Amino acid sequence: MVQLYNILVLGLSLAYTALAVCNYGTTHFPREPNVPIGTFGYTGLDGPLNWYSLNKSANMLCAEGHFQSPINLNSSIPTAPGNRGLTLNITSYSEGAELENLGTTLEVPANGTFTTADNTYNLAQFHFHTPSEHRIELEYYPMEAHFVFQAANKSMAVVAFVIGIGPADPLLTSVFENAAEAATPGEATLTGPLMFKDLEDHFGSSNVFEYSGSLTTPPCSENVHWYVSAKPLAIDQDTYTKVKGIMKFNSRYTQNTPGGINLLQNSANAINS
Repeated sequence: MVQLYNILVLGLSLAYTALAVCNYGTTHFPREPNVPIGTFGYTGLDGPLNWYSLNKSANMLCAEGHFQSPINLNSSIPTAPGNRGLTLNITSYSEGAELENLGTTLEVPANGTFTTADNTYNLAQFHFHTPSEHRIELEYYPMEAHFVFQAANKSMAVVAFVIGIGPADPLLTSVFENAAEAATPGEATLTGPLMFKDLEDHFGSSNVFEYSGSLTTPPCSENVHWYVSAKPLAIDQDTYTKVKGIMKFNSRYTQNTPGGINLLQNSANAINS
């Protein structure tokens, strides 16, 4: 009975607290004055297999949506070559920016723009997942970064980078320079200096997977435009170990091919057949 009560309370609280990571800082989920702590999770009854049950009205698409993210990126997903009309421009922070521990991720509020042939999007924040949420030709990477943008018409775009282990991109080293000072959910610290020119050049020279998907966190809203760099970034082993120790595991499982049946819905149908 106590367990049922706790689940019901959790479901109600989701309507009022930090529902999501992917759209935090946008008009869909405005930034709060203090660092919010996410009330969903990635394990057991608060994990992705049960997100729908946590709030059936708000999170319906988690179990029924047919364009869900993340996915396996392969030759069936269209790619755009480098220098193809996608422009990433992120404001640099010579004195650092705030790194926030939301419990569900580490996140940095930031400014910038992402321009496509159809729209201009404004950056709300970027955050991280361990391991990567997207896979490329079925391969997982140790980490993934999501830069979340919103246009004036409220549409959303996410520019994503899978991250491998290797000689570190200085930007990632600087982002996590003081991460140990935000090891507890609800805490925040300052990053090192953030300069994005190399990241912009990296994106501009990379093939980019493009598809229409969803938020990878509740409420799993669809019609999110994804642009995933096919060329990984790199983080050094020590920094990765430090960050993984804070975020633990925070990745949604791979979803079905866009347009295909939702995997949870498919399982329910199989059980009921």
